[in-house]
Amino acid sequence: MTKKAFILAGFIVLKFLLQYILISSEYDLQRDEYLHLDLGHHLAWGYLSVPPFTSWISRIIYLLGNTVFWIKFFPALFGALTIFVVWKAIEELKGNLFALILGATCVLFSALLRLNTLYQPNSFDVLSWTILYFIIIKYFNTENLKWLFAAAIIFALGFLNKYNIAFLLLGLIPAIFLTQQRKVFAQKELYIAALLGLLFIAPNLLWQYNNDFPIVHHLNELADTQLVNVDRFDFLKSQLLFFIGSLFVIISALYALLFYQPFKKYRTFFWAFLFTLIIFMYFKAKDYYAIGLYPIYISFGSVFLANVLQDGWKKYLQPIAVAIPVIIFIPIFNIAFPNKSPEYIIEHSDKYEALGMLRWEDGKDHLLPQDYADMLGWQELARKVDSIYIKVPNAGQTLILCDNYGQAGAINYYTKEGIKAVSFNADYVNWFNLDTEYINVIRVINYEEKDHEYKETSRYFESAVVVDSITNQYAREFKTTIFLFTKTKVDINKIIKSEIEEVKNYN
Repeated sequence: MTKKAFILAGFIVLKFLLQYILISSEYDLQRDEYLHLDLGHHLAWGYLSVPPFTSWISRIIYLLGNTVFWIKFFPALFGALTIFVVWKAIEELKGNLFALILGATCVLFSALLRLNTLYQPNSFDVLSWTILYFIIIKYFNTENLKWLFAAAIIFALGFLNKYNIAFLLLGLIPAIFLTQQRKVFAQKELYIAALLGLLFIAPNLLWQYNNDFPIVHHLNELADTQLVNVDRFDFLKSQLLFFIGSLFVIISALYALLFYQPFKKYRTFFWAFLFTLIIFMYFKAKDYYAIGLYPIYISFGSVFLANVLQDGWKKYLQPIAVAIPVIIFIPIFNIAFPNKSPEYIIEHSDKYEALGMLRWEDGKDHLLPQDYADMLGWQELARKVDSIYIKVPNAGQTLILCDNYGQAGAINYYTKEGIKAVSFNADYVNWFNLDTEYINVIRVINYEEKDHEYKETSRYFESAVVVDSITNQYAREFKTTIFLFTKTKVDINKIIKSEIEEVKNYN
């Protein structure tokens, strides 16, 4: 093994180790992770929540045992591969060993450590952005047309994982027009490659068409409920924080792309950076949507700084440059990860508030960061539903109906009874088993709706009782209530079908 390969392997091993120790055992999986895992049991070319790529990974996780180790392995893997691609990009840009170490250090000790703790499409999204930019570098260097086809394939995979990669294309196309690289638009192979990419994503587009484009409804709902609370200044502030330890490297990259002669043929990347950020801000996107933009710029910045700091006294600044991301990460380690108890976070809330971590999607500050609150109470819920289910007469004819996808997914993941909870929320609306004739309902409902639920539903059953609730006061689901309705007086299946139709018509 060469010295470079040995060092790269060290970064990869450290990446995996960090991802497994940055989450305290006090926390469960996060709300979204349960939904993503359940996708693996319902393979399709599209979903209301995400494109199909996540379901493929979830099926692999299920086949490997469906344990927390494997759930956390894949986002860690995608993060490790991001480091690898940045390493290869630096090599492509003729960077030396110092540039390689600086680039890998900057990517390792960044917001990716936080992003890669969760099993969500975001980790592969960042990887796909980085690979696609790397392929563009390869094409600019070689003008070998095979890289156009490689770009089409990677874009398609990224698109099938998260539609967010479309922002990359929206920022890149006008940037190419502004530089000498615009000659690529005269290559017929570009359009053949584009058709190839379209062919790969066609099954998902067809699914969207056949289901009346739920992505449009999802985006409208997102804009009305979450993006409306996005402040563009806060968006820019977050961009500085995501890679704060390597900010000097990214700024160096932008300078080099504009003024450093050896990078002249890569000037497209300077304009792509600006255009992409402007488009994100115009659409009031969530701040983390832009994380995939930065790793490749760390490659440019690392190579430029390696060239600047190689002569005379400047070479003594190299260890300092590598140390900066590590030193800045040390205090962040105690704040930016779910490795502290809820009690600790509340006691030191001023630190979290200063970084905006207590701000939820509703635009308000809460006791815990939203992701952390979404990682509490789930095992308690599943355990209590299990204990109710085993005592219900004719348990096999009992519907477990939840208020949201987090509740349904958590019950399905942790249950010991093999039951399958559903909801009219998200993709669960398509997963009802209507072959069973239901006579009982275990209803999991948010606390604010419990009185209304009891009044509306109890009249359809001979017995209605509040059985239990989530007691973890730090959980986002605190006080979520569990009802048991038994011995129906009506045809539950008919009501379910009517509700499903109404939800789908609304969507």
